[in-house]
Amino acid sequence: MKFKLLWVTSALMLNFITLQKLAAQQHDYHQLTIDDFQGVPRSNGTDVIAYTNCTIDFHYEAAPKNGYYLLNFRITMQMNHNKSWMDKARVISQQQLTEILRHEQGHYIIAFMEQQELLRVVGRTVFHEDYQRVAQQIFDRIDAKYKQLNHDYDDDTHHMVDRTQQTSWNKYFDKQLAYMPPPKEVY
Repeated sequence: MKFKLLWVTSALMLNFITLQKLAAQQHDYHQLTIDDFQGVPRSNGTDVIAYTNCTIDFHYEAAPKNGYYLLNFRITMQMNHNKSWMDKARVISQQQLTEILRHEQGHYIIAFMEQQELLRVVGRTVFHEDYQRVAQQIFDRIDAKYKQLNHDYDDDTHHMVDRTQQTSWNKYFDKQLAYMPPPKEVY
């Protein structure tokens, strides 16, 4: 069975696909650099200087076992370098580049947080005959949460222009990363 949900925001795109695959897999967290933005800048009528594009793949294989279903998940997240872009011609200083990268790191962190929450939730869920519906509901609920978080992030920071709000979000992201479960925990 295949489900596909695609959503795009001003600075993040997540593509979720549910297919039959193997066990859960964590993604190593990555600090963004200017080299991560290899796509062609697009003019979208706004002052957006950079766009971060990440993909989360959500795969599972189900097997019946003693009255329930054992689902082996593989949930991966990656940054799509060729779809992520930065209008480098508009970057006028090292300080501005640092601020842009920090803001885009926030979008990356949101995708990372979503992937990690998906791994935790499916790892704690007992699935029965309705496993496809339940797995999709988990995915939809968590996806909606992070879609809204991503929207709130850009809205609150005005795409990093509001430095006070950006600083507040930076602290929030730092705290979220500090309290993440160990990265090698596999579900």
